Amino acid sequence: MVKMKSIPYLLVFFTIVFTSCSSSVDTTQLNAEEHFQYAFDLFSEEDYEDALKEFQNIVLQYPGSTVNDDAQYFLSQTYFKREEFLLAAYEYSKLIRDIPGSPFVADAQYMLAESYYQLSPSFQLDQAYTRKAKEEFQAFIDYFPANPLVDAAEKKIDEMNEKLARKEYNNAVIYEKMEYNKAALDYYNSVFEIYHDTPYAPMALYRKIKLLISTDKKPEAVSNMRIFLERYPDSGEREEIVKLYAEIGEGN
Repeated sequence: MVKMKSIPYLLVFFTIVFTSCSSSVDTTQLNAEEHFQYAFDLFSEEDYEDALKEFQNIVLQYPGSTVNDDAQYFLSQTYFKREEFLLAAYEYSKLIRDIPGSPFVADAQYMLAESYYQLSPSFQLDQAYTRKAKEEFQAFIDYFPANPLVDAAEKKIDEMNEKLARKEYNNAVIYEKMEYNKAALDYYNSVFEIYHDTPYAPMALYRKIKLLISTDKKPEAVSNMRIFLERYPDSGEREEIVKLYAEIGEGN
């Protein structure tokens, strides 16, 4: 996904090739480019613990160097590889904020969203990270519409919308069972209006109609039946809604 910038990282090869472990390399003898190459080699070898330390050192020691954004990006990547997703998100956002001209910004934005995506829990739990991931993927699409990763971002937004819809729908069902009808209707509305492209939208509208009928709000139920029949002609509940509309539609 990411290519390093073309920087002459050559001398350090001869330093590393004659060493058997990271602790034997005296990084004080390396310039910024050599130090970065050394850290990158550790990263490539999946020695993430040592790579993390070296990328942190580079970011601190060479803030104005040509490898500063490289080190910042791969510092973020190292946290991501270690599955420390909150720290990864922080470092990606730092690159985006502090080095906006970097060629790594697009990838950092995508990976920022991906970090929150990895933190997104099952639908029963709080969905703050899901919403944050969706927001960051949308920012990626808005700022980098020609990027080849846009399709992947859109698919993940669809996936998260479905999870959020399921969460709202589940809340509505729970409230309905508890006979908190107003809260249930609010949640069914939320699913139908906000997550209209998910499979939970027709399910929510169907249950909303049934709840309206059971609470003697027939004119509103009939209005929602018309919407249901217009938008979901292939629904498995269509036949039942047609019969209900025939029964109570007249005069409402």
